[in-house]
Formats: sequence, structure tokens, C-alpha cells
Amino acid sequence: MTISEEYRELNRQLHQTNEHYGVSSAKWVDLARELIIGNGVASFLDYGCGKALLLDAIRKEFGDRVHCQGYDPAIESYAAPPQPADLVVCTDVLEHVEPEHLDAVLDDLARLTRRAAFLVVATGPAKKILPDGRNAHLIQESYRWWLPRIWQRWDLISFHCQSAWEFQVIVAAKG
Repeated sequence: MTISEEYRELNRQLHQTNEHYGVSSAKWVDLARELIIGNGVASFLDYGCGKALLLDAIRKEFGDRVHCQGYDPAIESYAAPPQPADLVVCTDVLEHVEPEHLDAVLDDLARLTRRAAFLVVATGPAKKILPDGRNAHLIQESYRWWLPRIWQRWDLISFHCQSAWEFQVIVAAKG
């Protein structure tokens, strides 16, 4: 299981009541475009797509040349289990995962990654609060905590510490 029903409902509520929740992916459009063009990507998955700003931008730019899909269990129109893709992008999502489901989510991401994945993880507290009063970032750990979990599932291509509060990795599917 990658998400509990209770937590799915809390996220649904936050998406519905906060127009700024689930929109951070838009800042990654240029990098996603570079990864698609530079690697001959034919399929793209925005995992945890939120309000689908990145997904919509990629669809608009590439049209039928790249098969695009979004997945977000808290948004009904994107809640269906996704299919594997050449490039999987998961930005500002993993820190929101329930700690007891993190391994299942990472395994799911690895299963869905045909060629490469781009992951962005925040390491500190979020500005947003869940309807139950918890910080929206359920996991607040440094990149040193995250990297071994990533290395178990993918081969590291690049690592960049964006700030003290965020890091990015580009990884390749194992095997």
C-alpha cells in the first residue's frame, strides 16, 4: 500500500482548499524538457502531479510525440495506477509520503521507471499544514538519510543540493 485512505482524504481536502498546494512542479518544466529531448524520451510520468502544471506544460509542448500521464492518489482524475514510463518525474512529493509507506512508494517509482527518473525532495518543514494539524512534510530528513534509499532502487546519474532544504537527483533504472 502506498497511501492510507485517511491520508488520501487529508490530501484531497488540502488540494481542494489551498490553490497553492500541488503547484511546485511548474518550476521544473525546463529541466523536464531537456531530459525528454536529450534522451529521446517517448513516455513521461509526473508522479504526484498535484494540480498537473508540469504535466500540462509537457503535454502542450510535445503533443502526441511523448505519451504523458500523471498520477496523484489524492486527485480523482489522476488517481488511476500509472503505467511505466521512460522518464518519471517526482518533485516535492516524497517528503509528503507517510513514513510507513515510503518503501512501497519508492518501490513503485522504481517499478515505473523504464529509463530514468528525476526526483526533488525537500528536507525541512513545509509552509503548509494538513487539516489534522501536522506539517505537510511528514518526512523531514537530510539528503544523507534519503540517498541510501534511492541507491537501493536506482543508479545515480547526478546529485545536486539545491539549498539546505532541498536536493535533486537524476537516476537511471537498474539493470
